Amino acid sequence: MLTMKNQALVRTDFSLPNQTAVYHGKVRDVYTIGHELLVMIATDRISAFDVVLPKGIPYKGQMLNQIAAIFLDATADIVPNWKLATPDPMVTVGYYCKPFPVEMIIRGYLTGSSWRSYQKGARQICGVPVADGMKEHQRFDKPIITPTTKATEGHDEDISRDEIIRQGLVSESDYTQLEQITLKLFERGSQMAAERGLILVDTKYEFGKIGDQIYLIDEIHTPDSSRYFYQEGYEDRFAAGEQQRQLSKEFVREWLMANGFQGKEGQQVPLMTEEYAMSVSDRYRELFEHITGTTFEPADTTHVLSRVENNILNYLNTL
Repeated sequence: MLTMKNQALVRTDFSLPNQTAVYHGKVRDVYTIGHELLVMIATDRISAFDVVLPKGIPYKGQMLNQIAAIFLDATADIVPNWKLATPDPMVTVGYYCKPFPVEMIIRGYLTGSSWRSYQKGARQICGVPVADGMKEHQRFDKPIITPTTKATEGHDEDISRDEIIRQGLVSESDYTQLEQITLKLFERGSQMAAERGLILVDTKYEFGKIGDQIYLIDEIHTPDSSRYFYQEGYEDRFAAGEQQRQLSKEFVREWLMANGFQGKEGQQVPLMTEEYAMSVSDRYRELFEHITGTTFEPADTTHVLSRVENNILNYLNTL
């Protein structure tokens, strides 16, 4: 178990050489360098129901950043990606791409928000028909792509393929490519998960462009963007109608719902104790070690802010 001897990093306010913009997202702080590079810092912030929770999760940023780096490298033969280097355990530096205003969500199983919608009678998800008589955590015959709009603030919204094209958010030719790439990435991620005794249940991908070339951007196959089940016992639990053992951020959503919070107006975020924050950190570590097959080595966070800044500056000075 990780210990709470060091402070979580929840915000940065750097002034980097040739910095032209900074964006503080739900989890990441993104610095634009000139008009060609991005410095993306995976902070220890955690969000659920599109709300940033008030307490950071120790080492979460390091774990997310390192998982994403591994999978970006492991999928570069499918589609080019934005990553150039990881000069700090919490930092990735890469190409600036013009992002598409949609997120490509792909689901292999009926679970999470899709199951909650299905329970309420929905038989289409983002324009994709879903058969009657399905059960929670049931595998789809083929993975389905259920995109959302990409909100800079507030909630992402479900949207259909046809509506994306009709609104001109993405051209039909680009969207067709995004679908094909999404399916290939999900297949690769599923294969890699299976090698570690896991099932990649669902995930999201974000894409951008440099000129006419599509790039994979942001994170990939992390517990913030993906849901994993344990392979062992999946069939038995499904047959018995039991909940699956899973590694994802869903357990945080479930804790919030159990404490009366779903991100709706007027609801108050429940108090997150230090002990609960550390238990969340332990769950992230569990996924890190399962999905990478390596032991997590926590970086020294005694002076985490200066460490991150110095490592970024040292890397930028080499360019």
